[in-house]
Amino acid sequence: MKDSKTIRPFDLRDKIGYLFGDFGNDFTFILSSSFLMKFYTDIMGIDGYIVGIVMMIARFVDAFTDVTMGRICDRSRITPTGKFKPWIRRMCAPVAISSFLIYQSSLAGMPMAFKIAYLFVTYILWGSIFYTAINIPYGSMASAISSEPGDRQSLSTFRSMGGALAGVLVGAGIPMIAYDKIEGNAVLNGGRFTLIAGVFSILSVLCYLLCYALTTERVKPEVNEAAQKNNSLAVMFQNALKNRALISIVAASVVMLLAQLTMQSMANYVYPNFYKSPSAQTASTIIMLGGMLLAAAFAKPLAKRFGKAEVSVASNLLAAAVCVILFFLRPGNVWVYVAFQAVSWLGLGIFTMVSWALITDVIDYSEIKNGIREDGSVYALYSFARKLGQAASAGLSGALISAIGYTDETAFEPSVVNGIFNISTLVPAIGFGLLSAVLWFWYPLHKKQVEANVAFLKKKHEEPQE
Repeated sequence: MKDSKTIRPFDLRDKIGYLFGDFGNDFTFILSSSFLMKFYTDIMGIDGYIVGIVMMIARFVDAFTDVTMGRICDRSRITPTGKFKPWIRRMCAPVAISSFLIYQSSLAGMPMAFKIAYLFVTYILWGSIFYTAINIPYGSMASAISSEPGDRQSLSTFRSMGGALAGVLVGAGIPMIAYDKIEGNAVLNGGRFTLIAGVFSILSVLCYLLCYALTTERVKPEVNEAAQKNNSLAVMFQNALKNRALISIVAASVVMLLAQLTMQSMANYVYPNFYKSPSAQTASTIIMLGGMLLAAAFAKPLAKRFGKAEVSVASNLLAAAVCVILFFLRPGNVWVYVAFQAVSWLGLGIFTMVSWALITDVIDYSEIKNGIREDGSVYALYSFARKLGQAASAGLSGALISAIGYTDETAFEPSVVNGIFNISTLVPAIGFGLLSAVLWFWYPLHKKQVEANVAFLKKKHEEPQE
C-alpha cells in the first residue's frame, strides 16, 4: 500500500499544505456565502428572495455534479503525485476566474432579467462545476495523506485554520475597504467590491498551488476491480441510504451550515444596518480568529479524551445558548454584541476543528460496512450535504430578508433592522441546537466505536495481500 523508503513521513509540511488548500477554497467560498446576497441586493438591485432561489437551484445541480466528481475521483488512476492532487492543479485557475465573474458591478445598469440570468450562469459555473471539481478531490485527499487518526485530526485542525484565516481576510478586510459613509449610513461600493473579488481570486490560485506543492499522498487504496465494477451508482446510493453514520453526518452538515452561514451572511446586515458600524464587523471577525486559535489549541486534546462527536455536542450547545441570550438581551452597544458573538464563535470553532476528521471516520466506517474504499464518493455525498446547508441558509435568509421588507430603500427603517437582528440570532440558535441533537442521538461513531474501527482497519491493511 505504501513504500516508506521512498515517501517522506507525515510532518508539518503536509499540515501547512493542507491549510493552504482551504485557504484557497474560502477566498471564493466565504466571499460567496457571506457577501453574494449583500452584493446582489445592494449593488445589483435584485430582491433577496430571488438571490436565494438562484442559490438553492444551484445546490440541486450539485446533486449531480458532486456525486459525479466523487465517482471520477474514485475511478481516477493513481499518478506519481497521487490520485487527488492533480485535480487541484488543473482546476485552480477556472474556479478563481469564475468567482471573479460573479461580482461585476459594471453590469448594475443592465435590465433585471439580464442580471438574474447572469447571476444564475456565473454562480452555477463557479459553484456547481469548477468549485466542485477542486473541492471534492481536496477533501478526499485527507484520507490519502495519512491513515493515522491523530494525523487526520491535525489535518482537520489545520484545514479549519486555513478557512479561519481566509475568513478574517474576507470578513474583516471587506468591511474596512468596501463601504462608503453616506449621510451617516454605511453603503457598499460596487466598483471597489469587484476589485476586491479579483484580488481574492488571484490569492486563491496561489494558495491552491502551495497546497499542491507541499502535500504528499501516502495511502494507496487497494484496487478491488470486481467490487468497483459491481459498485454502480445505484449500488452506491443504496449503500449510502443504509449507512447510518453517513446519513446522520449529512443531516448534521445541513443544520450546521444553516446556522453558521446565516450568522456570516446576516453579519453584513446587522453591523452596517442595525448598529451602523462596519468597523465593529471587522473587529468581530478578527476576534473570531482569536476564538478559532483558542479552539485549535483545545480541540485535539479534548477530542482525544472525550471523543470528537461528544466534544462537538457540547460546543454547539454553547453556541446555541449564546444566540438565545443575545435574542432576549438585544444589546444596544455593538461591543457587547461582539463579545457575545466571540463566545458563540468559540463554541462553533471547537466543532469546526474536528468536523473534517468526522468525515474520515465515516469513510473508515463505510469501508468496513461495504468492503470497498470510496473516499471520493463518500466525501462527495458529504460535500453535497454541505451545499444543501448552504442552499437552506441562502434560501431562508433571502426569504426572511424579503419578508421583513428589506430593499436598498428600506435598509435602515426601524422595523427592518429589528427584523434583521431577530434573524441573525434565532436561526443560528435553532441550527446549533438541532446539530447537537443529531450528533448525540443519531450519529453512531462516538469515541469507543471509532477506536474499534481504526484498530480493525489497521489490522486489515497490515495483513499480507494475496
